[in-house]
Amino acid sequence: MDAKKYWRLEYSIALFVMLGILLLIMPVSIENSRQANFISKWNEKFNRVEYMFSVINAHVTDDMIKSMNKAKTPQQREMILLAIVKPYLRIGTYNIPVRHYKPRYMNGAKVYAGQRYYFEDFYFAENNTIVGLKDIKSEKFDDALFIMMFDINGLLPPNRWGKDIFGVNIYDGGKIEPFGFDSSMDELKKDCSETGTGVKCSYYYKIGGGFDE
Repeated sequence: MDAKKYWRLEYSIALFVMLGILLLIMPVSIENSRQANFISKWNEKFNRVEYMFSVINAHVTDDMIKSMNKAKTPQQREMILLAIVKPYLRIGTYNIPVRHYKPRYMNGAKVYAGQRYYFEDFYFAENNTIVGLKDIKSEKFDDALFIMMFDINGLLPPNRWGKDIFGVNIYDGGKIEPFGFDSSMDELKKDCSETGTGVKCSYYYKIGGGFDE
């Protein structure tokens, strides 16, 4: 084999090796970029929702408080809060039937009816975001009154907690906290992983946690 043919063979082998490496790296790189974009959008969404509730709390009227106190069912309280936040989040009039939208946990497990993070109804909001609202009123004075979830990617996949779905607790006085705020760092890392639910990623990403850790 002459030197020219040998050089071409070496060049071809090196080219195939490089292409193979690129094919292995590319999907990971694309997924990382997409997840980084989700995290950035979640941080923006949280900041906006936090500000929204501070504004709402400053304009709460006696009629609003009376209506909430008179509500006899969780569904009635949900509708009252929904009416309050609707103009701020530009929430649509019609809900999305649960059969058309089925969020999952980060590890792929289903979110079953009766679980804390199961929502009966979903609504389209600004930028095709999907919003869920749930009344969880309890007897504990310091417990959350409602929880809200945001799928910042809308109906598009992956529709999983910790990927494109995040959420907040809503407390008396309009204070909000991202899910997982009361967990230790070890608990956050464990839950915000491919073997966890991903629910606590809502707080983990807020404090700078990485999805690749």
